[in-house]
Amino acid sequence: MDPKKTNKKKLQTKLLHKYRLVVLNEDTFEERFAVKLTLLNVFFLSSLAAIVLITLTTLLIVLTPIKEYIPGYSSAVLQKQALRLSYKTDSLLKAINMNDLYIKSIKSALSGEVSSVVINKDSIYKAAQVDTDVFELLPSSADSTLREKVSREDKYNFFETAISAKDFLFFPPVNGPLSAGFDSKEKHFAVDIVTPVNTPVKSTSDGRVIFTSWTTEAGYVIIIDHGNELISVYKHNSSLTKTQGEIVKSREVIAISGGSGELSSGPHLHFELWSNGVPLNPANFIDF
Repeated sequence: MDPKKTNKKKLQTKLLHKYRLVVLNEDTFEERFAVKLTLLNVFFLSSLAAIVLITLTTLLIVLTPIKEYIPGYSSAVLQKQALRLSYKTDSLLKAINMNDLYIKSIKSALSGEVSSVVINKDSIYKAAQVDTDVFELLPSSADSTLREKVSREDKYNFFETAISAKDFLFFPPVNGPLSAGFDSKEKHFAVDIVTPVNTPVKSTSDGRVIFTSWTTEAGYVIIIDHGNELISVYKHNSSLTKTQGEIVKSREVIAISGGSGELSSGPHLHFELWSNGVPLNPANFIDF
């Protein structure tokens, strides 16, 4: 007999040989369930169960949000959300950088490094958005001389850039005699108001706190933006009651007076007013 036919017949016999699956009661050995099976039946049922399980799992993943938890999967909705968040993040970073530039410009102006160029947010934003193409523009000697002359004459010309007193209503931050007045020649762009220690310092007008910090020279400093490029500065405080970003009202307490800082000669408030990056004489607007 051919061995191949013999092996084929044996395999067929094994696949079609019937087996009886019986479920018995363990205590009484009573037959509860019985079924006749062949190896072919077992293979078929197992394959069918696997196919059904795979189909149900695939449908569950495709038709439910579970697919979003699969590593590497990215839906169109998620891609749009990620792109939108990326744009918002980029815009926020640009706004933060511009605000940092504005605050640095304010710090430079307050430290006495006054430039004839008007410091305002619009100019900084425009500068940040312009392409940084380099142009080699060499002015003539006559043009340079004229520019320098105009710069010297207009550097402290406050009448063209200063605001009108009728445009704003100012209140004195503290009351007291002036120990030092406004003097542009000495670069003292403020008035020093003598006041006892621990006197409440009040905001001169409505605004938003844009800067609070401690400096070695000026002690506790707070700066308020009143809108329309107008800011007020309060130095040599013993403590601050407001933080950066807070909204304040006129005559609202923002600090406690003192004599902090190396440049302080005693208890007083160093008070400044700036408009469009140009220092103003507070005594022209406020009766202390």
